[in-house]
Amino acid sequence: MLENLLGTKEQETEEHWVSISDVMAGLMVIFLFISISYMLNVRLKANEIIVYKNEVEELLDAYKNLQAALYKELQSEFEGNITKKTQFRTTWRGYLDMETLSIRFKKPFIQGDATVPNAFKSVLRDFFPRYVAILTKPEYKDGIAEIRIEGHTSGEWNREVTFDEAYFKNMELSQNRARNVLRYVLGIKHPKITWNKEWIKKNLTANGLSSSQLILSSSGQENRAESRRVEFRVVTKSEKLIKEIEELMKRFNKSEVVN
Repeated sequence: MLENLLGTKEQETEEHWVSISDVMAGLMVIFLFISISYMLNVRLKANEIIVYKNEVEELLDAYKNLQAALYKELQSEFEGNITKKTQFRTTWRGYLDMETLSIRFKKPFIQGDATVPNAFKSVLRDFFPRYVAILTKPEYKDGIAEIRIEGHTSGEWNREVTFDEAYFKNMELSQNRARNVLRYVLGIKHPKITWNKEWIKKNLTANGLSSSQLILSSSGQENRAESRRVEFRVVTKSEKLIKEIEELMKRFNKSEVVN
């Protein structure tokens, strides 16, 4: 009887341990499955990150390449040899900025006046058709969002006005200067201007910036003579680039939610 009871108890214990081991084995399989799924998920996500990263880098490279190529063309056209460089920097008092793709003409106007001087008209008649010839090349034309004519002034006016009043008076002056330059270059009689007139009118803008972007000396003081300037600045389609990058990020974030 006792043996029967002990035998039964041993059998139940064995069955109990067998059932626990089965559960543990099942749990191990589940945990293994979860681990494998997680690893696969991480790997897929990592691959997606690489794909999106590559696409973003391609877009940024395209933007940088356009900027670099445009700068090289402008530099070659206006500073490509000693004669060109002397004319551009000395006669025209021009400066080419690589970062902003700006061509700056220093102090082209009489102080306080918005009328385009004859000397600057002569510069514009030579400069603008050559400038347009570069910007309308097929490799650049579709990548340009805007050509800005920017009027800039120094921060001074006369002593009878406040700082704010001087700012607004200079704003009006700089806007009038930029507008007058735009009007003049559109009227230049040259085949490059005539053939591309509609494209120019669509993309060329006049912007008066008053004294908001002063040129400073090495000591941090305003350089009044340098600050009085007109700039032609190319704006590439960086906004489109940013939107495309944002779209890529939305796609990536959506895939994260799904995963």
